[in-house]
Amino acid sequence: MQSSRVLRAVNALIVAAALAILSALWWFIHRPSPKLSGNVPAPVSANVAIVRDPHYRPHITASTIDDALFAQGYITAQERLWQMDMLRRAAAGELSEIAGRAALELDTNARKLRIAHIAGMQAALLAPAERRALAAYARGVNHFIDTHRGRLSWEFRAMGYQPRPWRIADSILAILQMERTLTNSWEADLQKGRLLASGNTPLIRQLFPVHFGPDAVEGSNAFAISGRHTASGKPLLAGDPHLPFGIPAPWFPIHIKAPGLDVAGAAYIGLPGVAIGHNADIAWSVTSLEFDSMDLYAERIDLRTGRYEHKGQVLQAVPQRDQIAIKGERGAESVTWITNHGPVFASEAGQTYSLKWSAAEPQPYSVPIIALNQARDWQQFRAALSSYSGPGFNWIFASRDGHIGYQAAGRLPMRIGFAGDAPLDGASGRQEWSGLVPFDQLPTALDPPSGRLVSANQDPFVTPTPYAVNGNFAAPFRSRQIRNLLAARGKWTAEDLLAVQKDVYSGLHHAMAIEALRVARAKGGSLISDVKILDGWNGQMEVGQPAPVLAELFYRQVRRRLVERATGQPAAKLRFRGSAAAVLEIVHAKPAGWFKVWDETLASALSDAIEEGRRQFGKTETRWDWARENSVLAAHPIAGRISWIAPYFSVGPVGISGSAQSVKQTGSGIIPSLRFVADTSDWDNSVLILPTGQSGHLVSGFSRRYKDEWPDFAIGRARPFRFTRIEASNTLMLLPAGRNK
Repeated sequence: MQSSRVLRAVNALIVAAALAILSALWWFIHRPSPKLSGNVPAPVSANVAIVRDPHYRPHITASTIDDALFAQGYITAQERLWQMDMLRRAAAGELSEIAGRAALELDTNARKLRIAHIAGMQAALLAPAERRALAAYARGVNHFIDTHRGRLSWEFRAMGYQPRPWRIADSILAILQMERTLTNSWEADLQKGRLLASGNTPLIRQLFPVHFGPDAVEGSNAFAISGRHTASGKPLLAGDPHLPFGIPAPWFPIHIKAPGLDVAGAAYIGLPGVAIGHNADIAWSVTSLEFDSMDLYAERIDLRTGRYEHKGQVLQAVPQRDQIAIKGERGAESVTWITNHGPVFASEAGQTYSLKWSAAEPQPYSVPIIALNQARDWQQFRAALSSYSGPGFNWIFASRDGHIGYQAAGRLPMRIGFAGDAPLDGASGRQEWSGLVPFDQLPTALDPPSGRLVSANQDPFVTPTPYAVNGNFAAPFRSRQIRNLLAARGKWTAEDLLAVQKDVYSGLHHAMAIEALRVARAKGGSLISDVKILDGWNGQMEVGQPAPVLAELFYRQVRRRLVERATGQPAAKLRFRGSAAAVLEIVHAKPAGWFKVWDETLASALSDAIEEGRRQFGKTETRWDWARENSVLAAHPIAGRISWIAPYFSVGPVGISGSAQSVKQTGSGIIPSLRFVADTSDWDNSVLILPTGQSGHLVSGFSRRYKDEWPDFAIGRARPFRFTRIEASNTLMLLPAGRNK
């Protein structure tokens, strides 16, 4: 009897504990889940319908553009508010306020870049039409915040804070954070300056050429083909930006319809309108231009008084003092001296450096996304881009009337003469900017004879130009492969272009494999049997294959020897990878000045690569697997740190095909952040897919909307994104105040 009572008591406790856990899960995770149907009162001028299709893509229909952008802000906050808040905090240097001292260095660097100051300055300079669009979007975000206090996503409760209202300047912070990520070249410039001062200058300039960046650039692909190459006779356009693999993705697929606006595609989190997509007449996508928009200047500045020299004059720097709030402790003060070039951003060995960044130039800032979304032809598209002053982008265009086009746009420094690839002497005034490059002097093309346009971050500038060209342009491996693939067959469909986007051939690794086989045969002995896995390999960087592993290890060993020969320092200490294109060019040309006997050096590199592979992957080379060398992980910033629930809210770690130099660019946490193909013959044939899911809510991890797109994405499938034939799964109505029926 006693044991029965104990058992009942234990069972009761178990049930109570289970109910408590379920209640907690409901309160923290399910309770904030988005409202998908019914009516919501809102400050709109007329009813706004938000239809979610079977793939959870929202389609907004409104009576005015202002109402449509309000609804976009509302539902973006509904699904991604915490992501939006993290984005603006990272840009403004306000992470320590919620994350503590661990984020202080990130905040300090953001304050030195003065991103919040720039955003505030540019918000005040916006053109009326852009201000109106950003204001409508902000009102939608804030209406969601105001009506969901106490029911926001669980991250706010877990971190113990509430979000402040969204401002126009916050949308500018979002685009500036992207620009910072894409143009952050100052560290490479500083390191190259040190190497040029201490190493073998001619060899360093061969290894680190002015125009090419490191071989793991976060890149993108965008391409268009004319109707003579398509099954429909109308152009096709494809885009797949490659960014750090995070969850959720930085894109929010959406369709927005109102009088004067009908556009679908991917919005960038925090911004109104569609950044990559199509309307009823044209389609477009973008890649990073990679033009260098930052210069470091060596300043002779007294950090106690702020005095420094410029062109023979003694000037006074202005101190910028920031208080950085730190959760759980007293705040910290950040002091940055501002010279005529910009903030003093770095110092080492008694030398200080100021940073000049094109984003900080005082000219009015313009990101005319709505004007782009409304453009109906090439002329209107270029007219909208003529005022664009966001991150340097390559814009690829296609239209229903049969045209394809390319246009570079953004704030690019006008440097006369040699652009420089290391810190400049601020005191001398050498290499001052003379403004920004005018729009009509930027690269452009319309309907090339080939009927194909390809952008994969390669250098688009055709010399001579009236300004110096410098940048971290990508090696030509991806752009060359896309061109080769597009030329290899006759008629393309939208679905066919997905095969191009997921292509994993690496020209770099294939060439290194061929060189390894040549060296092994010349050297003889055991090397010949050791490299058998490369014999007949076609350069495909597929998981489950051993050849990509050896090709990559051989490349790294060769690169290490080149770096150490040029700099006289250990490559591991430098962490400066150089340009893959430059490495391959040197290996092919084998110029004098590097090694006494090139084949001896290459054979040594190959032997070391084989030994390294055996240590890492086992003694049997045929069992090596590229998946173990090339993997990615997208983990929730909070849930991903809790081991017992992390797998439910993460993607990976998982081995993934591709490489830094394949069209499907992967590795070091980089994968395509979106795949999009637009069919100008029938917009309903267009497809789009994210690597994770539309929703940022963990509850959607259980209802498949948090990471439901990964299985299709991983194998190269995409999902239809209907434009006219829309099937409604849920409908949410925003009703003007007083109309809740």
